[in-house]
Amino acid sequence: MDSEQLAELAADACDDRKATDIKLIHVEEVSTLADWMVVAGGQSDVQVRAIARSVEDRLELEAQRLPLRKEGVNEGRWALLDYGELIVHVLMPDERGYYDLEAFWSHGETRVFLPSGS
Repeated sequence: MDSEQLAELAADACDDRKATDIKLIHVEEVSTLADWMVVAGGQSDVQVRAIARSVEDRLELEAQRLPLRKEGVNEGRWALLDYGELIVHVLMPDERGYYDLEAFWSHGETRVFLPSGS
């Protein structure tokens, strides 16, 4: 599974838990941190944790991948899952507005996740 497929799988896992405004950002050409970032919104700390857990479960089950690092999952306001070539951010609205990751990574190619069947 290449990094783009991994990002799509993570975005789909976010969608499984009703994440909002899911974006995939291709940063391979502009950063050495990762190839892809997935940014998704959660409306409560419980939902942020559920979305992060969904991503972890799906990537472990379907791609045999575990995150190299996790941050913020216990607090539930911003969860970060680092898979090396993929970094997943799940943020509550205030944190998403404050950090504005989409603007920070705007020099990468951004696309909105559209679930299959849309």
